[in-house]
Amino acid sequence: MFFLFISGTEAARVPGLSAAGANPDVLPFTSGADADVIRFGRPKAIDCFPMDPEGHPTPAIITRASVLEADIPVTAVRAGSFLPPEPPYVELGASPGHDPRLESSVPSARAVFESAAAFAENSAPEGLVMLAESIPGGTTTALLVLRALGYDCMVSAASPVNPVALKERVWLESSARCGISAGGMRDDPMRAIEELGDPMQAAVCGFISGLGGRSEVVLAGGTQMLAVAACVKALGSALRMTVATTKYVESDPSSTFKKTAAEIGVETYAAPLDFSSSPYKGLADYEKGYVKEGVGAGGSVLYAARRGVDVSAVIARTNELYKDICAGAA
Repeated sequence: MFFLFISGTEAARVPGLSAAGANPDVLPFTSGADADVIRFGRPKAIDCFPMDPEGHPTPAIITRASVLEADIPVTAVRAGSFLPPEPPYVELGASPGHDPRLESSVPSARAVFESAAAFAENSAPEGLVMLAESIPGGTTTALLVLRALGYDCMVSAASPVNPVALKERVWLESSARCGISAGGMRDDPMRAIEELGDPMQAAVCGFISGLGGRSEVVLAGGTQMLAVAACVKALGSALRMTVATTKYVESDPSSTFKKTAAEIGVETYAAPLDFSSSPYKGLADYEKGYVKEGVGAGGSVLYAARRGVDVSAVIARTNELYKDICAGAA
């Protein structure tokens, strides 16, 4: 089963921090629109396809291609998104995260954790459970939590130029508010999420707790899911987890993805996507460092492979979907 946790954080509104948050008017629709794309092929609440400011499509298009090619079952879980999606979804009762520079990010983190744990206990199947996310600004909240847990790291970005200096400034301002230095919450991961994280992190950690070790857990995402894995480990879990991402995140020279994954102790998978031959600039630019990952794109390729679908089929279907989008027929 593929679970997409849609969420939100006010951190995405920091100017220059998130490509998805570049337009404040669109930000509330972003994660719900990603769930719509996976289910319907296009968003329902807005009349345009989700793109970054330079016209590159949401990675949800890759996830939809995998879902269609491999008949992957998907459940949307609303974990603090600003607005709900159109497809049927599970409601965890979370609110969007606050700006960690100014106040506690997720004061209800423990309640969200428990709600997600109860959902997993009652509904998650045995076997492969893939947990994906859509949360604008999520790489920054991931950085804050990882730093609070003691990891000397840098997260990836959805553009070729990673705003590292800005992310460092957000860390300094947020950690100063909490009165901590790096590693100051290494023994209290739930406090790290409460003060610095986002509701997706609380929800996915809780969901994993509720599984009770009866399922194979794959975290479908990039550095956001490394933060989740680090929190799960810090909570005392010995569960073996895989973080499935794309080659674009794994090879990002501005991030420490492979180093940080090794320090956490999780296995990784990098989907070998290749859009260099795509006739569409919006997809071909993925090879130049745009977008990179999100909405479980890399994990969906792994899920499809487990069902006997080669990555080439996912790439071909993604091109077809993008062609339809350009023609206004998605």
